[in-house]
Amino acid sequence: MTHADLPKVTDSRVLAAMSHPLRRRLLDVLKVYGPATASALADRTDQAVANISHHLKVLGAAGLIAEAPELAKDRRERWWRLVAPARRWVTGDFDDDPARQAVANAAVSLGLDRQVSLVRAWHAVREQRPAWNGAAFSVDKWLHLTPAELGELEQEILSVLNRWERRSLPDDGQTREPVFLFVHGVPAQP
Repeated sequence: MTHADLPKVTDSRVLAAMSHPLRRRLLDVLKVYGPATASALADRTDQAVANISHHLKVLGAAGLIAEAPELAKDRRERWWRLVAPARRWVTGDFDDDPARQAVANAAVSLGLDRQVSLVRAWHAVREQRPAWNGAAFSVDKWLHLTPAELGELEQEILSVLNRWERRSLPDDGQTREPVFLFVHGVPAQP
């Protein structure tokens, strides 16, 4: 699936639902670990089950997650799964209305906060994880591009990431941990 094939968010209410810090984290946990109950999600996020249940209802109402009743052991147990493995949205799609634009701007800000906090959390424990010190990386580049060239570069990067995401994991006894990777390409001045 290419980036263009992903479900596109154009409803500011859906964008607001997925941009809340805890709800964003819940979406990430469901993506990385698969379907889960509110209790399992509460354990993974160090939150109260009642708080998680509230946020799951918001995500469900926004169509971002759905119940997975086939996983329940009994009628009381409720499992949740992502409706789509990923979604995309374009900030410019929300420029038609100041209120929608404010939601999109807040979503950008919250997303950046989340991304940077994950990287900062790694650096806070880096010395305790020596095996990962030679593997974890960061890179930045200054390129001279047109908007079309930046779009082409995005497609090339997404192709590499999609290949790694879809690969079959080798049965080699190695422990594989979730790795967070993010890339931004924006016009800027040094």
